[in-house]
Amino acid sequence: MRPDLFQSPDYYLLDELLSDEHKMVRDAARAWVKKEVSPIIEDYAQRAEFPHQIVKGLGEIGGFGPYIPVEYGGAGLDQISYGLIMQEIERGDSGVRSTSSVQSSLVMYPIWKYGNEEQRMKYLPKLATGEFIGCFGLTEPDYGSNPAGMVTNYKDMGDHYLLNGAKMWISNAPFADIAVVWAKNEEGRIHGLIVERGMEGFSTPETHNKWSLRASATGELIFDNVKVPKENLLPNKSGLGAPLGCLDSARYGIAWGAIGAAMDCYDTALRYSKERIQFDKPIGATQLQQKKLAEMITEITKAQLLTWRLGVLRNEGKATTAQISMAKRNNVDMALTIARDARQMLGGMGITGEYSIMRHMMNLESVVTYEGTHDIHLLITGMDVTGFPAFK
Repeated sequence: MRPDLFQSPDYYLLDELLSDEHKMVRDAARAWVKKEVSPIIEDYAQRAEFPHQIVKGLGEIGGFGPYIPVEYGGAGLDQISYGLIMQEIERGDSGVRSTSSVQSSLVMYPIWKYGNEEQRMKYLPKLATGEFIGCFGLTEPDYGSNPAGMVTNYKDMGDHYLLNGAKMWISNAPFADIAVVWAKNEEGRIHGLIVERGMEGFSTPETHNKWSLRASATGELIFDNVKVPKENLLPNKSGLGAPLGCLDSARYGIAWGAIGAAMDCYDTALRYSKERIQFDKPIGATQLQQKKLAEMITEITKAQLLTWRLGVLRNEGKATTAQISMAKRNNVDMALTIARDARQMLGGMGITGEYSIMRHMMNLESVVTYEGTHDIHLLITGMDVTGFPAFK
C-alpha cells in the first residue's frame, strides 16, 4: 500500500466559509481515515470483506449520527459538520461511508425523528458508539425506484405485529443488530418498524459477487412470520414521506461524500502527473493532461460551492427535497467523470490496487444508482421546475 499523501484541494478558499468547529471535525476525520482506513482498504476491497475493526473509530470521529442531540449519544453537530465527515470518510472509501451514512441517516435519523422517547433512549446511544449497527429496509426485489409498490406487510395480531416480506440491496444487513423496516399495514399505510436480530423468522443472507462497494457488506432482509413487539413501531410519522425524509438526509450526505471520492482521484492524478515522465518531461506538462486536471478542479470547486450552500440551507431548515436531489445527482456524476479521467491519466497503473482510483470508480457505480438513481433525480428536478411528474 502506498502512503496516503492526500492533500485536499481548496481552489476557492472555501475554508474561509467554515467555522473553527467545522475544520476541527473535518481534520479529525481526515487524520483518522489516513491512519485507519487508507492502509487497509485496498486489501479488504480485494477480499470483498468489511473491516469490522473500524466501527469503534467511526463512532469516535462522529461518523454515526453526528447531528443527533447529545442527550441521545450524538455529537449535536450541524449539517455542514455532518457533510464534512461524510466527505472525509468517502475520500477513504464509498463503502465505509455507506456504513456510516446508513447508520446516521437511515437508522438513527428515523428513530430520532419518528420514534418515541423510550425508543430513542434504548437504541440511539448504542448506535452512536457503534455498539449496535443498523440497516434500513426499503428497497424490494420488485420495487426500487417505486417504493410505494412495496409488498412487505404486517398484520395486527393483538399483542404483536406479524411481519412478512423481503428487502434487498441492504447495506450493513449481514451483521446489523437492528433494521428499520418499512412495511404496509392492513390498510396499505406505510409504517416503520424496528426489527431486532434474533427475532424468529428474521434472516439476513449476504449478497456476494459484487464488483462495487466490495469493502461494504450488502445483503437481504427476509421476514417469515416475524413477531414484532408493538412497542417497536415508530409512532410519529407514517406514509411514504417517512422513509423519503430519511433519504433526504442520506442523499445530502452522499452529495458531500462524492466530493471526497473525486478529490482523492484528482489528488492522485495530479501527483502522478508531476512524477510520470514520458517523452523527456512530466505528463503534467502536456496540454491534454492539463485539460483533464483543470476540468477536474473546476468541477470539484463547483460541487463544493453547491454543497456548502445546501448545508447552510439544511441548517436553516430551508433545503428542499429537489435541491438535495440536484446535489446528489450532480456530485456523483462529477465524481464518476473525474474517476474515469484520472484512471486514464494513470494508464495501466490506474487499474491496479496500488492506487485508489479504480476502487473509487467501481464504488461510484453503486453510489450513482442507490438512494435514487441518476435518472430519477433528473426527473425530480424536472418535476420541480415544470410542475409535471414524468415518472410514468
